[in-house]
Amino acid sequence: MLKKSVHFLILSLLAVSLLLSGCGTTPAENAGNNGTKETAEGSQLKPYEVAIAFWGNSQRDMELVEKEINKITKEKINATVKLNRIEPAAWTQQKILMLAGNEKADLIFTGEDQYISEVAQKQLLPLDDLLQSHGKDIIAAFEPEVLATSKINGKTYAVPSIRDFASYPTILMRTDMLEKYNIDVSGVKTLDDMDAVFQKVKENNPTFNLLGKATAAASIAYSHVITTVDPLGDMVGVLVDLDQLKVVNLYESDYYADMVKTLRRWYLAGYIPKDAATSKQTGRDYMQANVGFATVNKGKPGVISQTSQRVGVPITEVKFGPPKTDTVAITNAMFAIAANSKNPERAMMMLNLMYSDKDIVNLLAWGVEGEHYAKQPNNTINFPAGVESSQIGYNLRQGWMFGNQLLTYPWATDGPDIWKEMAEFNKSSKKSAALGFMYNPAPVKTELSAINNVIQQYSMGLETGTLDPDETLPKFIAALKSAGIDKVIAEKQKQLDEWAASSKK
Repeated sequence: MLKKSVHFLILSLLAVSLLLSGCGTTPAENAGNNGTKETAEGSQLKPYEVAIAFWGNSQRDMELVEKEINKITKEKINATVKLNRIEPAAWTQQKILMLAGNEKADLIFTGEDQYISEVAQKQLLPLDDLLQSHGKDIIAAFEPEVLATSKINGKTYAVPSIRDFASYPTILMRTDMLEKYNIDVSGVKTLDDMDAVFQKVKENNPTFNLLGKATAAASIAYSHVITTVDPLGDMVGVLVDLDQLKVVNLYESDYYADMVKTLRRWYLAGYIPKDAATSKQTGRDYMQANVGFATVNKGKPGVISQTSQRVGVPITEVKFGPPKTDTVAITNAMFAIAANSKNPERAMMMLNLMYSDKDIVNLLAWGVEGEHYAKQPNNTINFPAGVESSQIGYNLRQGWMFGNQLLTYPWATDGPDIWKEMAEFNKSSKKSAALGFMYNPAPVKTELSAINNVIQQYSMGLETGTLDPDETLPKFIAALKSAGIDKVIAEKQKQLDEWAASSKK
């Protein structure tokens, strides 16, 4: 992937850019509080505490939320929950220790290459039988092809959360500046079409950092690439054509060359900040400080309202492609049952409630009604009247992580129909021909380590316009070949062909 993606995926770090809200698929809309069976079953079960491990920032009211969840789970499945929150910076190491030792762990968050590694080390339990016996609401909440994306060698070891599975490439711009300078962006269809827009804004704001990146660790190009190609796990070998199962070297493609040449032109024109390759400032940061105009982004329903709320001004977007869905977009946020769980059946019962019980899902996403949020007349929610966000004791904002986000109350700024829009968005998106393919990097891990070093050396400079692609891109490609990228692509193509044959693609 680009520097950010390779760093996260190869080195087993989770991408935190997911923190924006998301959603899921149409069948989930029919899920609800279906507790009759669980209640009857729960009355016959011995008490058990389900430990749920995940990463997130500290919340002083976590125990209050836990207590409210337990009121429901004790009645339905005779279980209580322990929300084992771990600081994001410590998550990877703590998770390794948790899975390798005897620490109590039932449900555990997983995703991306962490998932593949954990399955290979037999740290996660196969779930297919448990889903049939205690996870019927999970099965009902998914389109079969989406649920099947987490299968490895025909077995399910984790269940994706239901959220935004699709995205499209976009640039978000300040509406006030477009109106001030009479700029019409309705005809903008390609990145090159943005030249005239940037030129007009720059002429009137010569000191502005016109275009910023989506997240602190990303390049300018990252959001555009990840929403256009299928990364096939780690972006070292991708599908540029989503209809063809042909693995290619992204960095050797015409698509990549054209993009970095455009970014170089923008950099030399002063549209991209001179320190973009090293700065942690994002496009949103620049806009919020009134020194920026636009940011690249992953597009989806709600992105305009969410960005506008963050930066404090109205936002206009330009779309550069249709929404698409690939395996990584689905499997980068899942819950699994740890192999050292003392009661996998009860863990699955709890996971099933996270896809069917609206009260539990809203508690995990938003906290306690009246304490951490208040309902609005249009069936959305907001902070309680007179309470600032800094005063809220539970403001985790990770509803995308826990089960079926489609069951949560929409936040006021997103509007009452955000989940219906997201469900249709996901359903109508372009599906990669490799949807469901799970790449195992183990056979080429030595080469991948060397390739990662090369990508870290060259990609950020090229993907911010800082380095001249005419001079640097050939060196980058040559270094990748020396590091063994052709061998990695051949291995990935071999695995993809085998998967396609077994899947009868």
